[in-house]
Formats: sequence, structure tokens, C-alpha cells
Amino acid sequence: MRNKRLLFVLASAVAFGLVAAVSVSRYLSDAQANTRSMNKVVVAKVEIPLGTKIAAEQLSTVEFPSNAMPDGTFDNAEKLVGRVSVVNVAAREPVTDFKLAPEGSAGGLSAVIPEGYRAMTVKVDDVIGVAGFLQPGTMVDVLTVIEPTSNSSGNPISKIVLQNVKVLASGQNLDRPKDQREPDTVKAVTLQVTPEQAEKLALASSEGKLRLMLRNQVDQGDEQTKGVDKKTLLTGEHAQPAPEPGSLKSEQPAQAQPVRRAPRVQAPVRVSQAAPAAAPAPAPPPRPAVEMIQGTKKSTVEFP
Repeated sequence: MRNKRLLFVLASAVAFGLVAAVSVSRYLSDAQANTRSMNKVVVAKVEIPLGTKIAAEQLSTVEFPSNAMPDGTFDNAEKLVGRVSVVNVAAREPVTDFKLAPEGSAGGLSAVIPEGYRAMTVKVDDVIGVAGFLQPGTMVDVLTVIEPTSNSSGNPISKIVLQNVKVLASGQNLDRPKDQREPDTVKAVTLQVTPEQAEKLALASSEGKLRLMLRNQVDQGDEQTKGVDKKTLLTGEHAQPAPEPGSLKSEQPAQAQPVRRAPRVQAPVRVSQAAPAAAPAPAPPPRPAVEMIQGTKKSTVEFP
């Protein structure tokens, strides 16, 4: 009986040992397979602001699984030294080719300007610059108040001349502040415009008064307006429901159209030829009466 128990314990130990050996072997083989599928990727060691030339001290190399590598990565940090970043690169974030300016680009504002665009600076104050909330990366519309050449009565017109224009820099700052809720008082902002837009902006700033209107970055709609002069300004405006903060135009309730009531037409008064009223009959003459007193009672007796 004791021999059978001993044999059973030995068999169990051997079985558990085989299971453990197989498990460890599979784990080691999987670990080796994962090691063979890892590739080197260059990441940012510290935060790299946009428009900055990348230095070797700002980069490091880590291993990424081959099936999880982003497109456009680099395996050697020397290939990135001297390149200019066109976006903010966070620490431990892979540095890809899409975040860099073309090779040979100089650092600063010129590296951030896309091909076919120009950077143009306009003077602003607290009113024109939306109280200091025009930060790099925001989108604005350009409004001008100008007097048309065909108008000799001195009646100026307010008109939107440019829409959905990107702010490249606020003052000399290319990056947004950490606390975007705090305004930044500057005297000039730099806008990203096409050559045709630059011509309009130059004429609008020299011949009229500029206003910059901040818009939602998600709102890419094109609004075609007729402009406003003094005559149309005095026609009034209908009340509209206030939208929720940050809501898009498609999410806002439909504007109620003003109800136009038809003018009330007064029906003509018809005067009917009514028959003349008959004269009242004369009252009958009073009949003679005698007042009688019987004890405490008083009565009147009329005679025919």
C-alpha cells in the first residue's frame, strides 16, 4: 500500500514538472519572438516646441513592437539632428517625418509656413485682437470698414473680406501658452494667408479699419454676406436664440422666421335705411282717487 502511494506521488511530481517545463519553454520562446519583433524608434526625450531645430540632446531611442510602429519613424537619432519641427512634440512621443519641415529648412516662423502660403503681420489692440485671445493656431475672420469709391455720400460699408485665416504667431510667440484661458496682450499678430489674400489684407488695412473675429476651429463653413451700410443698419434685427457654448451651426436650433401678418382690411360699414320709430302713445289721464284711513291702516281708492 505504501509503495502504491509512493509511486502515485512520484508520478504526480513528474507530471507537474513536465507541465512547468513546457510552460517555461513556451514563455521563453514567446519572449524571444517578441524580442526579435522589436524595432528601434527615435522619440523625444524632452518637449520640442514647434519651429525649433532638433538637437541630439533632445532625442532618445526606445524599442517598439513592429506591429505597433507609427508611419514615418526613424531608427537613428543622427538623421533628425538639425531638422525643424513644425508641431509641438511631447516627451516620449515618436518623432515622425510628418512632424518635421523639409530638410534644409531654417528654424523659426519660416519653417512653419506651408508651401503656397505667406505670413503677414497686422497691428492689433485690445479691440481688434479680441481682447488678447488671438493665440497661435486659432482661426479668425477679417472684417473691414471701408468707404466704397463709387459712393460719394460718405457712407462706409462693413464687409468680411477674409475667412478662416490661421494665426501663426501672437507677437513673437509661435506657441500657445500653457493656460489658454488667460489673454495675452500683444500689439501685432501674424496671419497665414495666400498671396491673393495678402493683397486684400494690405488694402483693407491701409484704406479701412480692420477687425479680427475669432471663430471655432471646428467651424469651417463659408459665410457669404452682403455687407452692411448705414441704410441697412437701421432696418433692425430679429432676436435669435442664444446657442450653447462651443456648439456648431448644425447643432443650433433653427432660427424662427418672423411672422408677417397680412394687413387688416376694414370692412365697409353699411348703413341700413331703418324705418322711423313710431311715436309713443300718449299717457292716459289720471283717475280720481280718495285716501281712506281706518284706524292704523291707510289705503287709496280710485274711481272710474
